[in-house]
Amino acid sequence: MQYEIKELPEVRVAYLRYKGPFGAAIGDFWHQVVTPWQNAYGLADKVTYGVAQDDPNTTPASECRYDACVEVAAGYEIKPPAKEAHIPAGRYAVARFRGTGADVPAAWGAFFGQLHAEGKADAGVCFERYAADYLLDQETGVFEAELCVPVKA
Repeated sequence: MQYEIKELPEVRVAYLRYKGPFGAAIGDFWHQVVTPWQNAYGLADKVTYGVAQDDPNTTPASECRYDACVEVAAGYEIKPPAKEAHIPAGRYAVARFRGTGADVPAAWGAFFGQLHAEGKADAGVCFERYAADYLLDQETGVFEAELCVPVKA
């Protein structure tokens, strides 16, 4: 998988948490819960992030946590049910992803595997980053994102 090494700044986010099995349910969570919340709180057309808090290979599916995040300005007042978090600044390997929700786990597996084989992967927050003008093809379910993994200096 091709990737670039980028220095990314810290990002303040408002997030809603999903708990349960990863996969199609996360897409449903974005569509049914996160997008209406974004629209209600003036957060549409912002850069968004998906942050898996648990490894589904080692955590029971019912206990897996995933944060659907929206980038917010320093002065933005985050109101419940959302919570505040920060995606840390750092050096990341960034790969472009294009596919469906069903393709995401394999893409992450390939990317992690490659970075570990190259000895570059580092501990820290891994995330998907979605452009402010994110589009999901309603017919095919195809979308684009960036997969971001911390790497050693």
